[in-house]
Amino acid sequence: MAALLSLHTISQLQTNLSTSRVTVKPRAALHGAQRMRVPYELKQEQSRLFHQLPSGLNMEVIVQKGVAEKESDEKKERTSENPPLVFVHGSYHAAWCWAEHWMPFFSASGYDCYAISLLGQGESDAPSASVAGTLQTHASDVADFICKKLTFPPVLIGHSFGGLIIQYYIANAKPYQFLDMRDFFPELTGAALVCSVPPSGNSGLVWRYLFSKPIAAFKVTRSLAAKGFQTSVPLCKETFFSATMEDCLVLRYQELMKKSSRMPLFDLRKLNAALPVPSVPKSAIELLVLGANDDFIVDAEGLKETGQFYGVSPICVEAVAHDMMLDCLWDNGAKVILSWLKDLKK
Repeated sequence: MAALLSLHTISQLQTNLSTSRVTVKPRAALHGAQRMRVPYELKQEQSRLFHQLPSGLNMEVIVQKGVAEKESDEKKERTSENPPLVFVHGSYHAAWCWAEHWMPFFSASGYDCYAISLLGQGESDAPSASVAGTLQTHASDVADFICKKLTFPPVLIGHSFGGLIIQYYIANAKPYQFLDMRDFFPELTGAALVCSVPPSGNSGLVWRYLFSKPIAAFKVTRSLAAKGFQTSVPLCKETFFSATMEDCLVLRYQELMKKSSRMPLFDLRKLNAALPVPSVPKSAIELLVLGANDDFIVDAEGLKETGQFYGVSPICVEAVAHDMMLDCLWDNGAKVILSWLKDLKK
């Protein structure tokens, strides 16, 4: 039973403007003066900056500004009013997972995009502790970036455990005047939870898998807790991607995931003891709850729990798996989010 309960590590499904360093990428040069830990080549129009947190540690942010080509001046002016999008990854990922498809997609629709690598992940600095942080510290790091770098309330988009971090942020976002600056969580325009860990954490997922899908429970444990996805392409595909994903792409993303996480995002025992996240009044924030029909990690009950917790009807996207933003039909989910974003402006 103890071995089975290690599935709790499904988790491993897991300044200031003047002090920020910015790296603008010429397309062909990745291994220049500053060698990257994760061998991901930024696309044209993307750049990398390092946001200095109050702790003195630097947090990687990949940036792609919104464009509005071939549009009238009037429409361009309206496009500039789009809220910025801030993307937060989950375990074994980093900012690059958004830069591959979704940042170019939303940028082309006129949205400024910012993808964060949480501490200890991607090119971000690592703290001296054995884990990268807690829900509170990760959410505070996101809040610090928003507070110091953005001038308009953003939409947060979080995947997997990144979604749980956003849920903590939402629960603590309060009017400025009631907060000490050290705990300031700036206002949001909205939030989208993509294949998110539910508000109660992964415990419910663990037990459902143990009793209803024991083989799947074993595979998830081997893949995530034992990091089997790092050495097996078939297991990596089954865990994160659709069966139709080409093996060469799975291998590429597998290599990037191997190098993306230098330490666990959380201490899982402490995390689960602190859950569920605090509830918020219904309609306190514009929220989209999005799941994947072929998700091997977050099941339909987990998606339903998140929707019920926030009083919204979840949307389950067909023909995509857990890594919706990287899957072969990545645009299925992106289009749902874009439609929701457009409705926010009405």
